[in-house]
Amino acid sequence: MFAVTAARIDADNPLNGLEHGERPEPTVPEGWTTVTVKATALNHHDVWTLRGVGIREDRLPIILGCDAAGVDEDGNEVIVHSVIGDPERGGGDETLDPKRSLLSETYDGTFAEKVAVPRRNLVPKPASLSFEEAACLPTAWLTAYRMLFGKAGLEPGSTILVQGAGGGVATAAIALGSAAGYRVWATSRSGDKRERALQLGADQAFETGARLPERVDAVIETVGEATWSHSLKSLRPGGRIVVSGATSGQVPPAELNRVFFLQLSVVGSTMGTRDQLVRLARFLDVTGVRPKIDRVLPLSEARDGFAAMAEGDLFGKIVFTP
Repeated sequence: MFAVTAARIDADNPLNGLEHGERPEPTVPEGWTTVTVKATALNHHDVWTLRGVGIREDRLPIILGCDAAGVDEDGNEVIVHSVIGDPERGGGDETLDPKRSLLSETYDGTFAEKVAVPRRNLVPKPASLSFEEAACLPTAWLTAYRMLFGKAGLEPGSTILVQGAGGGVATAAIALGSAAGYRVWATSRSGDKRERALQLGADQAFETGARLPERVDAVIETVGEATWSHSLKSLRPGGRIVVSGATSGQVPPAELNRVFFLQLSVVGSTMGTRDQLVRLARFLDVTGVRPKIDRVLPLSEARDGFAAMAEGDLFGKIVFTP
């Protein structure tokens, strides 16, 4: 089968490790099944893998990709939940399983014509969602859903700040937050991306680092070092930062005096559970909210998608079709 793999690690030039071509069809352990992939989406995780973050060199070559929507062995249209873990080991939450991994870390991922996954990781795809739209959900949109509705602790009408409008999690947070009745503010260095954030549902959009009209209840943070200080300064006393990524760097000044004096909370969030993916798909089905797709490319042109993500030249999700 045709697949896109991480063949080697290059921290400085990640695309040097990207290869595509024929690979053996997946082996299927007991309790697992296969999905014929109809669409799959690109994430920063895939670029980090090529840089050697979160993976050992002895795992290579490995098929990249966390997200997929497709057809299972019984002909059902499904979405693949990419967290491979045991809910029991995580106290009912597979993302807290100390041994959990994502597809493309320990097991081959979704940038292929077929992928093997545990049977419990299949979620019914609503008929109202296209395969391309559904493929955007398992990582970026599920992460945003958990951040907003599982971690931020906010009621509708609250004000949230989404840093770095344009990325997959950020665009998902804007769309989901707006649909749920939050007042959503967004930031970006790009005027074009600020305008697109408004079209997506943001109430206001600001240049990165700009002074806000008032302090917010929570910040959705995926950028890291470049926006961290602004995120802290933007919070009301008792406010909360929910962080799920650090694409610009992971070691910002902590500003602990601001954290304890204003009694701020910093909450980490990673992915989401299978049950949350079910509810996310239902939320989109009911509300009509749809993922913002930047472009759809054939899997054979995956390198172009990786290059766009590495350069930040996107707004929303990049989707591949086998």
